[in-house]
Amino acid sequence: MPGDQQVAGTQPAVTRAASVALARRRGGRHILPERLRKASWQREELRTTLWLVPSMLVVASLGLFAITYGLDVAAYHHDLSYPFWIRTPSADAARQVLIAIAAAVITVVGVVFSITILALTLASQQFGPRMMRNFVRDVGNQVTLGVWVATFVYSVLALGSISTSSGPFGDFVPNLSITVAEALLFLDVAVLIYFIHHIAKSIQLPEVIAGIARDLFSAVDSEFPLQASGSVEAPPAHGDLAQTVRLLDAQGVTMPALESGYLQFVAFSQLVEIAEDAGAVIRLAHRPGHFVVAGRPLGTIWPAAAAPRVESALARSHVTGPHRTLIQDPVFAIDQLVEIAIRALSAAVNDTFTALTCIDWLSAGLSRISGRVLSEGVYCDRAGVIRLIELAPSYERMVNRAFDKIRQAGGRMPAVIIRMLDALAHVAEYTVEPAQRAVLRRQAEMILGGAEEAGLEPNDLDDIRRRFSGFLEVADRDSASGGNGAGAARHPLLDSDGGKAAIPASGPAPLDTLAGGLPGDR
Repeated sequence: MPGDQQVAGTQPAVTRAASVALARRRGGRHILPERLRKASWQREELRTTLWLVPSMLVVASLGLFAITYGLDVAAYHHDLSYPFWIRTPSADAARQVLIAIAAAVITVVGVVFSITILALTLASQQFGPRMMRNFVRDVGNQVTLGVWVATFVYSVLALGSISTSSGPFGDFVPNLSITVAEALLFLDVAVLIYFIHHIAKSIQLPEVIAGIARDLFSAVDSEFPLQASGSVEAPPAHGDLAQTVRLLDAQGVTMPALESGYLQFVAFSQLVEIAEDAGAVIRLAHRPGHFVVAGRPLGTIWPAAAAPRVESALARSHVTGPHRTLIQDPVFAIDQLVEIAIRALSAAVNDTFTALTCIDWLSAGLSRISGRVLSEGVYCDRAGVIRLIELAPSYERMVNRAFDKIRQAGGRMPAVIIRMLDALAHVAEYTVEPAQRAVLRRQAEMILGGAEEAGLEPNDLDDIRRRFSGFLEVADRDSASGGNGAGAARHPLLDSDGGKAAIPASGPAPLDTLAGGLPGDR
């Protein structure tokens, strides 16, 4: 065939045009997007600390003291003069002021943060264990701690600079430094008021849920950016990718993971460059958010001769840790909302309205995802040669992760069932492909089927059937406008005799068919 080019090294019968098209399909590009070259997980790790911002503010307080101390020394030698209100009667009075400021600030820090952590620990019993992590990564909390600690350090430095030794001009009293310490004390009071308001607001359940939803929106915008109009091309044939996968299955070398933990970040661009240099193809066994077990397969490399060159780089390009993050893993935010919802639906909590709130925000997040182009996980080098195959999250998995556990936990609660059907109808309005509507339709059928089998009160079942009919109207209307010819016939599950129709399962994504199932989908 004209224009044929090998996938990697000596791999036969894969065209460059097909490789470029494969990488471009559904919004991808044959050159790795620049957003994947930026390792933002380091920023996330630094953000999830209580030492970075306070340390920066402490350093700033050291610089501020150096400036004010220099001015005080100049004023002591009569090289400059202060206004009348920058005065301290004596060295003893200055010591008392600074001791009082330092003692008050450090006491407030200990008491306030101890009580706050206790309150968050109690709140996390309902919201989930990640409540404490959200408190740590909150910039407002970090700045509050930093301002108080910086004031304490500044006051101690100013206290140590007071000298009662007899000098040419008497006792040395850092009048400007003391005035600045007093100003910082007033700032601390303002920050204390803000902190109390901020904590009281942030532990309210609607604020917690809305904050997680904002994280979900940000993760979706980062991982699945909006595509320019007309930039999406029709998907090509899968022969070239299928051949590459067959070679990986038959002749590839499996590389084991060296460490156990949650996969937090994968350096895709680095892997593409490494595979290009080695003339290899890499297929990853996990995606960010999966739990990796040491000794289990981390990836497959073809040809086998390139394995020694790629093995160490493959391990370095995977970052694992004790917890999941939102970097490259938008599903994590979905799981957090689902966790709060199923905790609320448990017998111990029994808070139906919290579950309804989570469903509302899940529908907003899925609506945002529905209008985006999801990566197919096939990346090529600059020459258009396939170098990396990853297991990217599919639309079906995200919808299932959002509704399956809530459907199972709230299957006997009409209010939850009705809200889930309303949410699916809302999401269906934003879908752009028939496959997306098929996923939503399957979920709605499972919800209605579960309600039929739960033996609910007949009037509640009538309400549920009406909401299901409303969902079908939206899905069929959007399907008809999409040109797939879907009609608005009565659904078998709505037959008056109460018979149950078989629920068809939506087909798997093409890449899943070739690469196999993903672990931990449910």
